Amino acid sequence: MQINNRMTRGIEWPTLALTGLCYAAWITGLFVVANVTLWLAIPVAALASALHSSLTHEVIHGHPFRSARLNAALVALPLSFFIPFGRFRDQHLAHHQDETLTDPYDDPESNFLDPSIWAKLSAPARIALRFNNTLAGRMIVGPLLGQALFMLNDLRAIRAGDRAALRAWLIHIPLAALVLLIVLLAPMPVWAWLLSVWVALALLKIRTFLEHRAHERARARTVVIEDRGPLALLFLNNNFHVVHHMHPRTPWYRLPGLYHANRAHYLGRNDGYRYGSYAEVFRQHFLRAKDPVPHPLYRP
Repeated sequence: MQINNRMTRGIEWPTLALTGLCYAAWITGLFVVANVTLWLAIPVAALASALHSSLTHEVIHGHPFRSARLNAALVALPLSFFIPFGRFRDQHLAHHQDETLTDPYDDPESNFLDPSIWAKLSAPARIALRFNNTLAGRMIVGPLLGQALFMLNDLRAIRAGDRAALRAWLIHIPLAALVLLIVLLAPMPVWAWLLSVWVALALLKIRTFLEHRAHERARARTVVIEDRGPLALLFLNNNFHVVHHMHPRTPWYRLPGLYHANRAHYLGRNDGYRYGSYAEVFRQHFLRAKDPVPHPLYRP
């Protein structure tokens, strides 16, 4: 099977054009739609912020330019406000070590806990984390819980002398201040903008909710959701997640075709870890957890 992972020449124009539309939508939501109705402006800004996060993921994997600096500059303005680009980049690339997927320590994006840590948690903490393991919980409390844990871990890392973490935050703070300045100049109130950021993070939790499962074989840990609807577009086809993990340099607009041309291969690769659509994910897991919080296969 021959894979063409990138455009062989020049710029990946679909990604560049979509980035321009993303920024235009965000500005329109803040400055134009907010003058008409906040209840439309908030979802417009939220969708733009969520799409910006998906585009940032594309940038991390080398799109749309050949230059890493140009790519980083393209998404430098942190529309989701709370996550430094450098930390997202470093942790996500570490997550792409498939042999450590879902490991409570070695996978920075794992939602599992070491069972020994779970055993020591208080009852309220367990209740919160169990709720967070439903899709409803992941969308409602997940943005706040995830952000708190992320910042606490980064604070510990910085105190321990992690210069990369410190540098990422020092770069992020003035860029986040610029986003806040733009918001302060816009007719959208700060509370409405913050609500749009929360909605954006909640939408992104749908994508990450079941991307990976605990499984003895690393190749079988990554999902496929055969969806081509609005959420798939918002997530830039990352629902074909096993394809992305196998070919991380392939641009978003080629993932569906690559999957459907070799469907049996990919479903064999991930042992049939598949959902037909995001509607199916909601039906099965909106109020029912897919996984336990403690990693069921973890061996220290």
